[in-house]
Amino acid sequence: MSTESKTITLNMGPQHPSTHGVLRVILELDGETVVKAEPVLGYLHTGIEKTMESKLYYKALPCTDRMDYLAPMSNNLGYSLAVEKLMDIEVPEKVKWARVCLAELTRVNSHLVWLGTHALDIGAMSMLLYTFRDRESIIDVYEACGGQRMMTSYIRIGGLAHDLPVDFDKRVRNIIKQVENGLEDYETLLTNNEIFINRTKDVAVISAEDAINWSLTGPMLRGSGIKHDLRKANPYTGYENFDFEVCVGKKGDAYDRYVLRVEEIRQSLRIMKQALDGMPEGPYLAHVPGVVLPPKEDVLYKMESMIFHFKIITEGFKSPKGAVYQALESPKGEIGFYINSDGTNKPNRVRVRPPSMINLGSLPKLVEGRMFSDVITAIGSIDIVLGEVDR
Repeated sequence: MSTESKTITLNMGPQHPSTHGVLRVILELDGETVVKAEPVLGYLHTGIEKTMESKLYYKALPCTDRMDYLAPMSNNLGYSLAVEKLMDIEVPEKVKWARVCLAELTRVNSHLVWLGTHALDIGAMSMLLYTFRDRESIIDVYEACGGQRMMTSYIRIGGLAHDLPVDFDKRVRNIIKQVENGLEDYETLLTNNEIFINRTKDVAVISAEDAINWSLTGPMLRGSGIKHDLRKANPYTGYENFDFEVCVGKKGDAYDRYVLRVEEIRQSLRIMKQALDGMPEGPYLAHVPGVVLPPKEDVLYKMESMIFHFKIITEGFKSPKGAVYQALESPKGEIGFYINSDGTNKPNRVRVRPPSMINLGSLPKLVEGRMFSDVITAIGSIDIVLGEVDR
């Protein structure tokens, strides 16, 4: 009788965009045990980086929303900070505090979608209804700020597209209360749920050493016990003025990453409260004629502003030769924008460090030697958006 082990190759995916995006994983299985896993990318390739290189600096901004549609404000911020560094633009204090508040609102938005969809992936169907209930209020604030529910392009080079809505403070404080109450519902349903624990504890484990070697960032890195967060390690847009904790896990498993992201939501709410309490008065745009778009209300009534607006939109502005890199802590980890300028009105090269793609590279480490049923849990615990992976 032959004892030769035979394996089968299974194509998991390409998945429909309504799941985690168009991801294909080639799995080699020995029975129900994963012997080898190979993520296959490129099914959603949009050429965003090359598209940005063909556009004026301002017109490249909307591309950033489309990479991670759950973190549009974070991506707007990263790109705007990179261009501001290139052009040596200092934004007003009000802009810094508003950007912090909006970035943390975005983190909550992204984590809520992750929590609802991750729980749905492994059988907890009602969680999606709870998290999307609370997320809807955040989307309403997006719409009030930028006129769009998702792709807002609200954070601009030199400031914001418009001043904050008159009821911004009230809206955000209501969201803080709503999500604080919602967290009790989420944890009641999941934290001590025996089925959820069995599906996530000691599943998709990655050690601190492996997390560093795979260049993981964000919750994937902190879940393995590494206390690294760019908001603390290399503060940007005024984060040094805010008091919050960097959350870390212990085992580096899917359950740790769940607990960590729930706690990160709490810390984001804490930061948002501080941003609202300390929000200074002042302009929402830096005054840099010929580079920063003038306020829209001035364009309607002042000839000089109308001329500057027309020239910036049609001709752009020339940037000094050189290169800059700006990184920030997005909901999924470190997202970085590299811009190389040749002195023209368009970037010569744009390169994005995408946390989703780099974190997804660890999938084989998470699932090989594990059961086939754990693969979906592992993918969900990474928290990927394929628009960012395949940009």
